[in-house]
Amino acid sequence: MATSVKPGATWKKTNYPSIKNSEFPVEVAGFETFNNFHLAAVILGAPFILVSVLKLPLWSYPVLTILLALPIFAAYFTYGSQFALPINNRVQTPGKKVEDYITIVDPAFQKYKGKNRIPMETFFEAYFDGKIDINQDCLELLENRHDWTVFHMTASQAKFFVTQWIPETLWHSKKQDEDQVRDHYDRGDDFYAAFLGPRMIYTSAIMSDVTKKETLEEMQDNKLKLVCEKMQLKKGERHLDIGCGWGTLTAYAAKNYGTDSTGITLGLNQTAFGNNRIKEYGVPATQARIKCMDYRDIPREKWDKITCLEMAEHVGIRKFNEFLLQVKDMLNDDGLFFLQIAGLRAAWQYEDFIWGLFMAKYVFPGADASMPLYWVIKQLECAGFEVQNVDTIGVHYSATIHRWYLNWMSNKESITATYGKKWFRTWEIFLAWSTIIARQGSATCYQIVAHKNLNAFDRTGLQAKNRFSV
Repeated sequence: MATSVKPGATWKKTNYPSIKNSEFPVEVAGFETFNNFHLAAVILGAPFILVSVLKLPLWSYPVLTILLALPIFAAYFTYGSQFALPINNRVQTPGKKVEDYITIVDPAFQKYKGKNRIPMETFFEAYFDGKIDINQDCLELLENRHDWTVFHMTASQAKFFVTQWIPETLWHSKKQDEDQVRDHYDRGDDFYAAFLGPRMIYTSAIMSDVTKKETLEEMQDNKLKLVCEKMQLKKGERHLDIGCGWGTLTAYAAKNYGTDSTGITLGLNQTAFGNNRIKEYGVPATQARIKCMDYRDIPREKWDKITCLEMAEHVGIRKFNEFLLQVKDMLNDDGLFFLQIAGLRAAWQYEDFIWGLFMAKYVFPGADASMPLYWVIKQLECAGFEVQNVDTIGVHYSATIHRWYLNWMSNKESITATYGKKWFRTWEIFLAWSTIIARQGSATCYQIVAHKNLNAFDRTGLQAKNRFSV
């Protein structure tokens, strides 16, 4: 179906073979209509009214303010999302009925028909439980999402935000991180191979040319080389990869650049897989190895190069500075630190927030340190690093996730037979929705090269070398 562009609109449909091109990039309300001063007034005013009406002692006011702040925020956000309308709408969606997109199985959801759109959280919860079916490919369904769904924060999401997301964000104990990581990554290597493919890399790949349709394997090979070149890896250098996953970068660096590489992961399955991969690559165990441990337990040795690809999000906001100080302490004074980290846009829209809560509940619990770029840079600089260069690779992530989605859908029967329909559908929504989210900038990914901010650091020599950028 051809996309209808509203009169006076400037949006032009793209046609890159390398990505899943957008069909209906509707702009949703968010930070532009969200009034922080109004929210603050409600948070401060509601307890005051309670104290006055109930004639409570004055000391109860600060207590009530603290106790009610989060519930009031959740209620205020829920209320605001209910009445938020699309802004700066450049395209006309097809305008079909809800039932053209989804089929109601459970009569409890029959009210969602015609133009009465279903909240996104209500939809995917019902879809996971088999109470709703979809009438087309999931990714195409979500491309048309503004026709049949709304991004209202539901009572269930508000409860999750207050009772689970906030406490986990504040706590982030070793036990919590270990349980969350192992529940996620030790599900079974076959589960992840079904979408990651033979490279078993669970981080953004890199397109070399947006006019070509590269395979997932080609794109991941591009990324592996890019990381090693940005880090200027040399034979014999001590290389630490924190959050190494299945160990592919660790093995690749040791094999192709002659580094003495160590990968760290909390995943038991990943540890075994990674050490076997190192052996398959013909790299001796004395040169490369994968160790199963919490990042906080890494021995305080010195390393020439340290990489961390999409693990730092799991450290948590509260412990992020502590993590960076640990990295700086382990890095040689003339060493380099490579940080690839998922991020969010500061100019958020309601869809971004609803997607983030979905991810926190179903896909990456505890990964709360995905933040806007300015926050990450500030944390690095406050920890004593100087940022050498930054690349935003969100569109590369979209291309990567799209290929994961296609792999996942091609393995539907085997995954459903082994793990059940609910797990299949959960990852189906995750991969389809995230393809769009990364493409439209709701979430993104940054590649950052940094070093210690020391007077004696050879900045000139670093600049003189070729920089492999994207």
